[in-house]
Amino acid sequence: MDKRNFMAAALATASLPAWAQGNAAKGLRGPALLTITGAGVRPNRGAFDPVRDQMMAKQKLSFTAAHAFDFAALAALPAVTIQPTLEYDNKPHKLSGPALRDVLKAAGVKGEGKLAMRAVDGYAPTISIADATKYRFIVATHLDGAPMPLGGLGPLWAVYDADRFPDMAAKPVDQRFANCPWGLYHIDVQAG
Repeated sequence: MDKRNFMAAALATASLPAWAQGNAAKGLRGPALLTITGAGVRPNRGAFDPVRDQMMAKQKLSFTAAHAFDFAALAALPAVTIQPTLEYDNKPHKLSGPALRDVLKAAGVKGEGKLAMRAVDGYAPTISIADATKYRFIVATHLDGAPMPLGGLGPLWAVYDADRFPDMAAKPVDQRFANCPWGLYHIDVQAG
């Protein structure tokens, strides 16, 4: 393909709606990193698709509608910075990203219930919305000022500052983060 035909094809593709470019969520500029499903969610994408949602299919998830966030949508929310001591090296690290309550609010979630937070490896702890609020969970996008890559702790990590809560700080550091899935990509809101 010569440059002129390539540019014409690129411009035509850019003018297509997001869903036609392979992005099933309305209003996203990049690929979805976090999908929220369940009770009270205001959808911006359609139902589970066994072709597009391969990881979800392998983890036996299904939904009729969802709210998806790309990196830009998460970065548009107010950022919070915490500095917990992490079990990986027993040192404090700066983590930043939007408050989980703000992410839920942006997805239309109100009220009480539980959150089943799922990581890319299938790990899926469940925590009450009340506890997620009490412990001031964030959806971390950055570790020590740098975006977290897939294959490390990212690109998203549901985490809180365990050092700031006496009941959690009293636990050994390797027992403080059982409800904190790194590699977070899905949250199912279960009515309470």
